[in-house]
Amino acid sequence: MRDLPFPVRDANASHGSDNLGDLPEWDLSDLYTGDDAPELTADLEWLEQECAAFAADYEGKLADLDAAGLLICVQRNERINQVAGRVMSYAGLRYYQLTTDAERAQFMSNCQEAITNFTTPLVFFTLELNRLEDDVLTTAFAENAELARYEPVFRRIRAMKPHQLSDELEKFLHDLGVVGDAWERLFDETIAGLTFEMEGEDLNIEATLNYLTEQDRSKREAASRELARVFQENIKIFSRVHNTAAKEKEVIDRWRNMPSAQTGRHLSNDVEPEVVEALRDAVVAAYPKLSHRYYELKRKWLGLDRMQVWDRNAPLPMEDTKTVDWPTARKMVMDAYTAFDPRMGELAEPFFDKGWIDAAVKPGKAPGAFAHPTVTNVHPYVMLNYLGKPRDVMTLAHELGHGVHQVLAADQGEMLSSTPLTLAETASVFGEMLTFRKMLDNAETQEQRKILLAGKVEDMINTVVRQIAFYDFECKLHSARREGELTPDDINALWMSVQAESLGEAFDFMEGYETFWAYIPHFVHSPFYVYAYAFGDGLVNALYAVYASGAEGFEDKYFDMLKAGGSKHHKELLAPFGLDASDPKFWDKGLSMISEMIDELEAMEG
Repeated sequence: MRDLPFPVRDANASHGSDNLGDLPEWDLSDLYTGDDAPELTADLEWLEQECAAFAADYEGKLADLDAAGLLICVQRNERINQVAGRVMSYAGLRYYQLTTDAERAQFMSNCQEAITNFTTPLVFFTLELNRLEDDVLTTAFAENAELARYEPVFRRIRAMKPHQLSDELEKFLHDLGVVGDAWERLFDETIAGLTFEMEGEDLNIEATLNYLTEQDRSKREAASRELARVFQENIKIFSRVHNTAAKEKEVIDRWRNMPSAQTGRHLSNDVEPEVVEALRDAVVAAYPKLSHRYYELKRKWLGLDRMQVWDRNAPLPMEDTKTVDWPTARKMVMDAYTAFDPRMGELAEPFFDKGWIDAAVKPGKAPGAFAHPTVTNVHPYVMLNYLGKPRDVMTLAHELGHGVHQVLAADQGEMLSSTPLTLAETASVFGEMLTFRKMLDNAETQEQRKILLAGKVEDMINTVVRQIAFYDFECKLHSARREGELTPDDINALWMSVQAESLGEAFDFMEGYETFWAYIPHFVHSPFYVYAYAFGDGLVNALYAVYASGAEGFEDKYFDMLKAGGSKHHKELLAPFGLDASDPKFWDKGLSMISEMIDELEAMEG
């Protein structure tokens, strides 16, 4: 069953703006009409019975099945995943709409516990699959083409074979999972419940973070200091959550004989460790020609001797501060999508018209933005916190890209549709790039072009440089936690060790900035998730270069890639475009696109 993704972008939603037009809200009735819907009750009852029946029919017997029998077994397992996924999608999305509501939190927790209890007897399935000999599966795939379609699922399951524990221990860990989830919920509820005082108003974190993109420098500074104050007040809770989550991971990794803290993420991403390290090394080596060079330019534009952390996301002095209302944002993104290929526009249209987007900032709503695929027989839902910033338009383009990808991949079915994180960012970042290029083509003046280019470079630095710095922080955190409990000061020091390196000489760091690791959700929800953004950005930059070169049949190849979902390895997916992520030079292609944009910005200064 898929995890519900937590908001994934740097928080850039706004603290308040009117006249944005009619912002859409989710209609969750395509999942269930309510938490007391008879269909939901029926699905939970079916799950309980089917999980028990599945265990009775197959436990200890997988090795005896012929190809046709194994196919039926896999399809029954897939159906269980689908029904459980539907229940948890509904419970999770409803909770994220109002995280401060105790009843919604309780309902989600109860659903999670029920499904964990029902599915514990199914732990045997992957364990027994991994005990089958390779030649048994090879023969079964040769005999049954429909079963062979699931080969990528078997391959990914069997990648865990060296790290598998006894049946009893695997069941124990499965049951214990709800405890780890409780620490994640403590983090979510603490973040959602934080109150920051700005201009005499009590605000949530999303609204306060948005002040960091204000034109008025004194407001940016005030927001930074207020964030630091509140993070410091709560630092013991955040430190406890991180210590516990990292320790839990260390224990499980040790029992599983994982060679590193990152190995589990690489396995789930279906990516080789050396590919990730090549990406990491390429980005770190490029810090001077990317972030260091860009922020030096920005320092001059802002007329500052030294940059402070509250200047990192500052708008440029020449930037237009007017907000973009919802109908305009919709048109900008839809025009870009349709210009690439009318099919893409057709796939995106229902999101706006059928209650598949929840756009407004509301009290208690989860921060950030995400696209959740739910299950393959329903449709994805997109969450935004939209307040009309140009970056919010890019976030809409990004999440809509995820949504289109998820719709296209749904035909693969529940077990093959879900894309590894490294490839999951492809359509979203490509959607952003299409929207950006469309806006760049429509720029009427050199000044407008400069603003758009600078905005895109900033986004790419946030996606590539910042996320690799996050990855390095996590590597250091998990490594240090293996040696013992970390104090808040220990974690603060690790955070600062990667910040100066990635941002460069232009910056000074205010007292209190050392606590800003505390609010990043990925560190708690999905350790080492963050490199997927840099992976996706680098991949899309290389992909876009192929598209921009006028490569024949690009659109059809692109749609085929998205339709493949998780059924193919990154090497196989990129081959039609003449790209290979395992080639160390591959990452330089993507990074050089960012560097060339900075070249153009520097030339404008000349």
